[in-house]
Amino acid sequence: MRYGEDNVLATSRRSTPAHSDSGPFARLDVTDAGALAQIVEQQRIEVIYHLAAILSAVGEDNPQLAWAVNMNGLYNVLEVSRRFQVAQVFWPSSIAVFGPGAPRERTPQETIMRPTTVYGVTKVAGELLCDYYVRRYALDVRGVRYPGVISSGAPPGGGTTDYAVEMFYAAVESRPYTCFVREDTVLPMMYMPDCIKAALDLMSAERSALRHHNSFNVAAMSFSAGELAQAVRAHITDFVCEFRPDHRQAIADTWPRSIDDSAARTQWKWAPQFDLHAMTADMLEKLRAGKHVD
Repeated sequence: MRYGEDNVLATSRRSTPAHSDSGPFARLDVTDAGALAQIVEQQRIEVIYHLAAILSAVGEDNPQLAWAVNMNGLYNVLEVSRRFQVAQVFWPSSIAVFGPGAPRERTPQETIMRPTTVYGVTKVAGELLCDYYVRRYALDVRGVRYPGVISSGAPPGGGTTDYAVEMFYAAVESRPYTCFVREDTVLPMMYMPDCIKAALDLMSAERSALRHHNSFNVAAMSFSAGELAQAVRAHITDFVCEFRPDHRQAIADTWPRSIDDSAARTQWKWAPQFDLHAMTADMLEKLRAGKHVD
């Protein structure tokens, strides 16, 4: 670990951390501003990576919860960071900020953002709120707009791009998979090691080099659901995948097919390390071995 395990405090609403042997842990609900302030003050926190969120598909089932966690939680983090002079805050946005009015091919850094999900709405509002804290209080808030993230270290969490992770799990467990988007659905994706790399690279960049702060487009690969199934079959030849779109297809149809991340590549030298084939091989290897990628 870059900072040393003893120097990183993990928090979660769960009573025990996902990786119980990997360093200090505290139970925390980000919507509890008092508890958050107490931890930041007592532990003398210098940098916050704020990752708590209700994702797109789950958010549509409970929009009120999505707003409470995504917006009130972010506000609490920003206010506590301002009060206790936290040096840096990382907060991830998402391609969900782009709605049907945005270009779907090579979606630019700056374009119309009219999302149709409460998750997307909270991410647009969050970007604006973070920008306000940068301008008004000089708080060093940074972040990226993540595409779909694929990880062997965590199960699907209720996102519209979860079919990609579910497909891998089904394949290694020798189960057929029914995909909830069309075979020709193309979405931007990123493998977890690149997801972590993007966060760390951005947080390490010189602040003076950043024209944007919390909303950098980042891209790694774009592929269709059918292309992913084909890539998996190159390793597991008897894998069976059917395509039966459900309500999540309507969300996917409003998102970009590819992302223009030239701002990130120029301002802080972003460069992904995994394409579809490299990710597929590594993901299957990790799942078979029962190991985490992060």
